[in-house]
This record gives sequence, C-alpha cells and structure tokens, in this order.
Amino acid sequence: MWMNFGIKDLIDVLLVAFFLYQTYKLMKNSGTLAIFSGVVSFIIVWILVSQVLEMRLMGAILDKFISVGFLVLVILFQDEIRRFLVALGSHRGWKFLGKIFSKKNHDKENEGKFIAPVVLACMNMAKKKTGALICIQQDVDLTVYEHTGEMFNADVNARLIENIFFKNSPLHDGAMIIADNRIKAAGCILPVAQNANLPKDMGLRHRSGLGMSLETDALVIIVSEERGKISVAHNGKIEVNVTAEDLQQILSGEKEVTNYC
Repeated sequence: MWMNFGIKDLIDVLLVAFFLYQTYKLMKNSGTLAIFSGVVSFIIVWILVSQVLEMRLMGAILDKFISVGFLVLVILFQDEIRRFLVALGSHRGWKFLGKIFSKKNHDKENEGKFIAPVVLACMNMAKKKTGALICIQQDVDLTVYEHTGEMFNADVNARLIENIFFKNSPLHDGAMIIADNRIKAAGCILPVAQNANLPKDMGLRHRSGLGMSLETDALVIIVSEERGKISVAHNGKIEVNVTAEDLQQILSGEKEVTNYC
C-alpha cells in the first residue's frame, strides 16, 4: 500500500486536511462548532458501522442519512458556506494575480491617504459623542452593501464625514463605506451579528460592525454615541477604547485588531 503512495496521494491528503481545518475555523468563529463536531462524529460512526463492522441493516439506514446529508448541511450552514466562498474568491493570492493581468495602474502613493482624515473625524466625533459607523474596504468588494444606502463619489474629508454623521443628518444612522480612497456610500445597512457574548452596553452599531467583519474582511470603525469611545472590528474580532494612535496603526496595517471587549 505504502509503495503506491505517490505525490498525488500526498497532495490529496494535504487538501483534505486543509479543507477540514478551514471548516473547523469557520464553525468556531460562527459559534456552530458543536454542530460540526456532531457531523464528524456521525461520519465516524457511519464508517465504523458500514465499512469496518459491515452491519448491513444499520449501515443501510445510515447510508440513507448520508445521501441527504449534503443537502441538510447546505441548508444549515448556508451563511458559513457563502462566507467561505467569498473569502476564497477574495484571497490576497487571487487579488495579486488579478493585479498582474490587470491593465490598471495602481498609485501606491495614494493608498493610505484616507487614514489621516478618518482618524481626525473619528476623534472629533468621539469628543462630541456623535455616533458613527465607517467601513474600510479591504479585499472583499462591498458594492452590494453600497447599494443599500446613498451612493457617493467624494474625496475622504474629515469635515464631510462629520457632517454625514451629524445627529440631524438623514444619513447618520447608517454606515459609510470607503473604498479606493473615496467615500462610496453612506446610510448603508450592514448585517447584524447575533453574538450573545457581546457586552450589553454595546448597541446596534457595534453589532452591525461585528456582523460586517464576520461577513467580509472590511475594517469597521464604530464611534459610540453613548460613551464617546472608538471601537474597531475586523475578521470577527472587536477592540474597544481605541486611541488615535491605535486607530492609525490598525488602518495602516501596522497593528491587528485583538478580541478585546
């Protein structure tokens, strides 16, 4: 058996291991790890009964469950599967290949010019206790969410950001989306995280920011209207009481968001 074990078999084993690991991570982040463990346990029992012990009757019953199991899993984990496919399609490796074959010229000098006005606006809004929700696009395209609000195509300006989130503004309750150093939309609706572990003093803005970070790889800045504090959500993690220096480092990629509440 081992004499016939070649490079293709090794690749096959590594791919299965990678798939199981990614599935485990998705289930852990989404809080459905217990269901994943139950599915794996059921598959192990099915293999033991039908393949090892060769119990025909029990094996036939379990075979029926396995035959419809894929459809059941798709129904149960449709959100997690969609998130996995979005993450796979927007992986940095694919993006790098797209840049190679793309004819567009990317101006590296302008990549982070939005950081200073965003940090300034967030600090001013925190002092005034003005609530805000700002999404910074990363690899995953946010066009779907942009169309839930009012479309913009404006330069990132601290004064403009503050005016949009001013309490009497019709767009202050929604989220702002920034992509390619431009304000693309405001008043957008974001997915809400159903996380029971979040502190009760975190309201809808924080849950929406966390939900967006679970659905996409966007950096989401939340300014609390009640506490006047700044939080940042990314990749399913949320950090509160962020300082101006921390916010600048997070936006520039020098610092990662920690799961601190």
